[in-house]
Amino acid sequence: MDARNDVVRGLGFALAGFALLSFGDAVVKSMAGHWPGSAVGALRYSFGLLGLAAAVGLVEGRRGFRLPRPKLQLLRGGAVATATFGFFMAVHLMPLADATSITFTSPMLTALLSAWFLNERAGRPVWIATAIAFAGVLIVLRPEVARLGIAAGLPLLAAVGMAVLMVGNRTVSGLASPLAMQLLVALFAAPILVAMAVTMHLSGVPAFHADWPPISVVLRCALVAFTATCGHFLIYMATTRANAAVIAPMTYVQLLVAIALGWTFFGDVPDEATLGGASLIVVAGLFLWRSQRRPKAVSVGE
Repeated sequence: MDARNDVVRGLGFALAGFALLSFGDAVVKSMAGHWPGSAVGALRYSFGLLGLAAAVGLVEGRRGFRLPRPKLQLLRGGAVATATFGFFMAVHLMPLADATSITFTSPMLTALLSAWFLNERAGRPVWIATAIAFAGVLIVLRPEVARLGIAAGLPLLAAVGMAVLMVGNRTVSGLASPLAMQLLVALFAAPILVAMAVTMHLSGVPAFHADWPPISVVLRCALVAFTATCGHFLIYMATTRANAAVIAPMTYVQLLVAIALGWTFFGDVPDEATLGGASLIVVAGLFLWRSQRRPKAVSVGE
């Protein structure tokens, strides 16, 4: 009974964690037109870096500030910076549900990248799931490409960044505590995002011009940093009470919350294309999850 209660609590933590992540995404979207997405990402991760550094110092002391495998940590930070830039710019330009649904292609991309860079076998389920997911992406993106052009690919850039992060996480797994690993990501992501924001500001493109932010933007960036940190912590707590494979499908709560928040606060009523494409992406993710949970037969000599 205790084990069952742990699973239920774990699912509750995951539900709250993923919902918080979507809440933060909605706060990011609320800043559209007030400050560029590139600058929002830089300030959000700067706040996150300060908060995580304080938390690591309190919990782990000086040993929490070690830097194992610097090149891989740089890769992780660069991947997060890419994902953050792509997603924050995307939610400023398109409905929240559209951008969120496309980023859910990251599990399929992770499986493909793991096959290429970690020599892990990408079986038939991976290719089937990838084909289904990208059919969904094309359906969601079709009207956005006509409206936005190449900028419609920003959430796909975010998905690629998250997939690279997942591969990097697997490579450095166990080298530091989960809290310290979050700090190391922010340590590299924050300066990269600041450099990107400055570069975009100096480009002369009006959409990237970043004046001194109003206090409301600063407070909202701090709120996003706080909710994202809490969300990731709750998801981590969920995995300590239930198997990660049980928790994984709960990530699609983000999409449901994104649709609800976009509809309620921004008037983004999802059309048939969005709902149909998002459904295909979710089906692909669940299919891949189910295929990975099945026990695999081991042949003689393996």
